[in-house]
Amino acid sequence: MERRPPLFRRLARSLGRALLALGDRCQVCHGLLTGPAGAGSVCPACAARLAPRLGGHCPRCGELAEDPAAPPLVCPACLAGGRSWDGFAFHGRYEGLLRDLVLGFKFNGRLGQGRLLAGFLAEACLRAAARTGPGSMAGGPDVLVPVPLHPRRLAWRGFNQSLVLARHLSRALGRPVAPAGLARLRDTTPQSQLPGPRRLANILGAFAGSPAAVAGRRVLLVDDVMTTGATVDTAVRALLLAGAARVDVAVVAR
Repeated sequence: MERRPPLFRRLARSLGRALLALGDRCQVCHGLLTGPAGAGSVCPACAARLAPRLGGHCPRCGELAEDPAAPPLVCPACLAGGRSWDGFAFHGRYEGLLRDLVLGFKFNGRLGQGRLLAGFLAEACLRAAARTGPGSMAGGPDVLVPVPLHPRRLAWRGFNQSLVLARHLSRALGRPVAPAGLARLRDTTPQSQLPGPRRLANILGAFAGSPAAVAGRRVLLVDDVMTTGATVDTAVRALLLAGAARVDVAVVAR
């Protein structure tokens, strides 16, 4: 099949943007918004499907309970002291529309959705900063550090989704990003392709923290999704080994 010339593709994209600009549209479904909502908003239907998970989880690690209406309760693993990080924030469960947005952003290059996801993450961080007790992020970070990709993976994907999120989050929180605060030493098998028990072994030794970027500082580690927590735990330990005074974690989905 004959490919369209670059000029034609650019004109088509410009026309699409112009059509979207004719009215305020939902960032998710692109349906027209009614009422006083401004451009870049989310329609009520999509907002309901993307509501934050406020209950039914562990405030220390985001481990999810069956009942989303249950009060936040520290899980057995966190009670046993099995977490390397301090504060924790996440927006919602990795399913449904939120999962679709993360995958579209991460694998289809829908960078505009990254801005929306970072907005959810900023709200989650503010909630974590306002609460007390386990998982609190009171005091806020000195610097944001994204979970890095190996250079080979970065070249294949074209961007690091965690860095995009961190840069948007940096503007919302008023704190700088240290893109080189953490380095990826090995090109590991994607965690999503491995069963839970193998993920920790896969990721061990994969990161190194930069003392110049994190020593003596409160660090907020930023990633898109946390499942078993193996990647986050390994990254946090590398930051602490590099001298970070404290490490909090913020992920979009759990």
